Amino acid sequence: MEFTVGVGKSDFEAIRSKGSYYVDKTELIYELVAKADNEVTLFTRPRRFGKTLTMSMLKSFFDIRKDSRAIFEGLDIMRHEDFCKEWMNQRPVIFLSLKDAEADTFEVAYDKLKNLISDLCKDLPELKDSPKANSDDALIFKHLMAKTAIEEEVQNSLKTLMRMLHTVYGKKVILLIDEYDVPLARANEKNTAENCFYERMLGVIRGMMSAALKDNEFLELAVVTGCLRIAKESIFTGTNNFASYSVMDERFSRYFGFSEEEVGKMLDAAGLQDAADVIREWYDGYIFGTSHVYCPWDVMSYLSDLSGSRETLPKNYWGNTSHNGVLLSFVDRTDFDVSDKFETLMNGGTITQTISDGLTYDTLGTSEDNLWSVLLMTGYVTKADPAERGNTISLKIPNRELAAIFQGAVVQHFQKTLDTSTVDGLLKALWEGDGDAASKFVSDLLWNTISYNDYHEDYYHAFLAGIFVGRGYAVLSNDERGLGRPDILLKDKKNRRALIIEAKRSAKEADMEADCKTALAQIAEKRYADGLDGYTQIRCYGVAFYRKQAMVRLG
Repeated sequence: MEFTVGVGKSDFEAIRSKGSYYVDKTELIYELVAKADNEVTLFTRPRRFGKTLTMSMLKSFFDIRKDSRAIFEGLDIMRHEDFCKEWMNQRPVIFLSLKDAEADTFEVAYDKLKNLISDLCKDLPELKDSPKANSDDALIFKHLMAKTAIEEEVQNSLKTLMRMLHTVYGKKVILLIDEYDVPLARANEKNTAENCFYERMLGVIRGMMSAALKDNEFLELAVVTGCLRIAKESIFTGTNNFASYSVMDERFSRYFGFSEEEVGKMLDAAGLQDAADVIREWYDGYIFGTSHVYCPWDVMSYLSDLSGSRETLPKNYWGNTSHNGVLLSFVDRTDFDVSDKFETLMNGGTITQTISDGLTYDTLGTSEDNLWSVLLMTGYVTKADPAERGNTISLKIPNRELAAIFQGAVVQHFQKTLDTSTVDGLLKALWEGDGDAASKFVSDLLWNTISYNDYHEDYYHAFLAGIFVGRGYAVLSNDERGLGRPDILLKDKKNRRALIIEAKRSAKEADMEADCKTALAQIAEKRYADGLDGYTQIRCYGVAFYRKQAMVRLG
């Protein structure tokens, strides 16, 4: 059978019915119901670690309106025959995802939430005009479907639908709520004292959760997923038999993300065993509980690209799909300085922090420890030692992909906080051909940014480009010219002058002079000045970097 992967697909039935490769996580169902026996279970994991696919799998297994035996045939859960007879397709199910209930204002976000509830009602046609439903519930159902429900009806919507399903089927309901904290994350981001966005949205979500989960006689069990565990006192107050499992917990840790063994089997199936080392370097490194896991989104994305071309290089898939503002806000803080810790992490080292996995969005930024907790829970950093216990643990950057995301955040911070007078002095020196003065200015700028020792030349390229952006010049980085791509081409069209800069990373300080000459030779050999007809002044520079030192030489 041809190896196919469903990148971005979170519909369990679609993946199975189309024959796409599926990493079997179905044993979770048995452990969740037969062993854990929690009434309400909250799983918190970073985005792109399979939460929605897991919820889709749970819906397919439990939903009384389906016949899922063929879809699950051959998977681990089918070994539990008696369990499957009791639970497979034997319960009414409600599945609500809140990942699209976010907006920049409460009014728009609340409208989106009502749209989601309306769509949920449409997916339950047996409740429309059901003769078994009482008249009050039937009227509220119509309001919910028509998006005319008042806020009290919205907050009680899940319990209302559960009561109606119980009436129709005579069985308790399984409730699945995916990405429960997405509306709160955006509300907190856009909150002001005037709009009270966060408090208003928290009130709605807390009301829905409380009605559906607290002392609800129609609830069989509930599974909730999100990125952060919002403190129980804030949103899950009074919920009975409540259990939460974060990246810090061992139980259920193997069901989110791919293990080394699972990735190996996938590579064997794809005939891509030679990609194992690259995939490990770029997409492995996360610790959930004591389990080592890969990011499934990244692995699947890269395997899909490799299936098209064996020459495809690894790239940053995770960062392109996740909001990285938390890193920027962290490094921009002025009430504490994390530059030394960032440098330690970016050097491949570890830091020690006290972590909390029970937070509230409105207090995330109130302490440095809270912000490190957010970075851990959202996957930017991970535990360095799987065996560590307690809340004070060592942290590290998990892999090359996340190191690149840290690097990008540092470069953006650098661009925002540049010393204008130093940049002006650097530009003056470059236009005047003063390499010694330029060396000092670049070294001064480099000293005042967060950097790391084991970096690649692309870090320095981004650093140089960031210096010149927004200075009134056309700045091209790795632009096609002559027989290759110069690292930086800066054009001052008004004054008909240009700078060509080629940068090298030196292995040691004594190599910097020679590396500058190599860079200048490359500019000449590759004819980077070709195509600059009409420019009356073209200055070419070789720049060598060693850690936080720079040497600039004019060609």
